[in-house]
Amino acid sequence: METHFHEELSRLRDKVLHMASLAERMIQNSIQGLVQKDDEIRKKVFITEEEVNQLQIDIDDRCCKLLALHQPVAQDLRMILAALKICSDLERIGDQAVNISEQSAELIRQPPVKPLIDLPRMSEIVQEMLREAIDSFVHSDADMARNVLLKDDDVDHLKDQIFRELLTYIMQDPTVTARAISLILISRSLERIADHATNIAEDVIFMIKAKDIRHHAGE
Repeated sequence: METHFHEELSRLRDKVLHMASLAERMIQNSIQGLVQKDDEIRKKVFITEEEVNQLQIDIDDRCCKLLALHQPVAQDLRMILAALKICSDLERIGDQAVNISEQSAELIRQPPVKPLIDLPRMSEIVQEMLREAIDSFVHSDADMARNVLLKDDDVDHLKDQIFRELLTYIMQDPTVTARAISLILISRSLERIADHATNIAEDVIFMIKAKDIRHHAGE
């Protein structure tokens, strides 16, 4: 019985890892579609969203069954609870990638407001944050999880920089307002993805250390 339980925990980790890889692909495709003005890449995000949503249902069901049938305690219990919360954050990351793709639909058909440099950089950082957060979950690595928290400020700074720069473009040429606002909204979606990656890292630290560090990441 004990061996079966831990096999189920291993399958649960694999499911979370797969869901995370799909969420990361959605981020990548949403930004790549914008930068390359490629509608086919952009549309892949909506297809992948269906699989991400189904995985959330599957993971939730597995977690509930593990809790009901095995009544786990200590770190096993915290691992299952973390998986429940992580898959919720992954689903929301997918939603933000969808938002980016929706904002990009019109942008890719119009002249650029400015060279797209900062948004791809933001995307790289948030994808890195997500990968490290999930790796820290799979390998029970609290130090790696803490490293994710430190990168959140970099994303916030880039978002603020993008906002200030685009505001300047709007003041110089009001005809770019709609396109600039879309780019600002995309930067906010990336910032929210970073927040979800941070949530995952905090859940991992709780899973390992039984310590809730939400709102106290710097302490």
